[in-house]
Amino acid sequence: MLLEVSAYPKPGNVHRTRDFFDTKFEHFLASAVALNPCWNKAAYRGFLISLGKLSFSSLNIGELIKEGVERVKAWHSGGNTSLGTIMLLMPIAAAAGKTLAEGEFNEKILRRNLKLIAESSTFMDAINVYKAINLAKPGGLGKSKFLDVKNESSLNEIIEKKISLFEILKFSSSYDSISLEWVENFKITFELGLPFFINELNESKDLNIAIVNTYLKVLSEVYDTLIIRKAGVEKAIEVSKKAREVLEAGGLKTIEGKKLVFKFDEELAKYKGKLNPGSTADLISSILAIAILKGVRP
Repeated sequence: MLLEVSAYPKPGNVHRTRDFFDTKFEHFLASAVALNPCWNKAAYRGFLISLGKLSFSSLNIGELIKEGVERVKAWHSGGNTSLGTIMLLMPIAAAAGKTLAEGEFNEKILRRNLKLIAESSTFMDAINVYKAINLAKPGGLGKSKFLDVKNESSLNEIIEKKISLFEILKFSSSYDSISLEWVENFKITFELGLPFFINELNESKDLNIAIVNTYLKVLSEVYDTLIIRKAGVEKAIEVSKKAREVLEAGGLKTIEGKKLVFKFDEELAKYKGKLNPGSTADLISSILAIAILKGVRP
């Protein structure tokens, strides 16, 4: 999380040289520090699963996500900084705890554990995630025809029908990239972002360049669902097209590309957060988490 928010300039995001009116760089720093006990708890529960002392379905991933949001809210006064990131990193922390307890880090085993965590989620996980969403108040949250998160009756229906978190995320995966990662076993993270990031890091030998160019890569290929919620599909397509053009010019690796990156950031900043590729930033956090588990260090 610290590496993600510190990388700059990630066009449209808060970063070390760009704040939003209500959410600033230091709010993201505080969030990352506040969440450390939650990652430890999730990893420990993964460790207990490896010992056979806990089942995947009793991991209580929804409770961990809600606790994460509560900790973040207690440690800063800005807007929603971390809901999407928490949704991605909490299962990664738990899966990593189990994976590392059973031997050296193995990417395939980690993904297998992530799949089991997602598919073993319960209706109580769904309840806790709904509570976390309402607590975080993410931007651009509209109404859903299926178990709307703002509707109190949705909680009753989830309990009565015992609808798991995974089942709900299957529905929302059609319009939300965080849900899609859960449903498709973190496909964007492992198959698009991670190999590109590792290649960029090997080529440039510069962590900031690698992170920003990976951000541009993901944004160029995956329409940002936060922008879609706030400004519509057409704007999201425009932003992705621009990200592709900037990356094709080299991104931060070339003089011309660097100029375009900074210009792109200035252009998106004019919309005062409306064209903030926040879902893409969340995905960068999950990509960096796996890279760190693989041994990448600043």
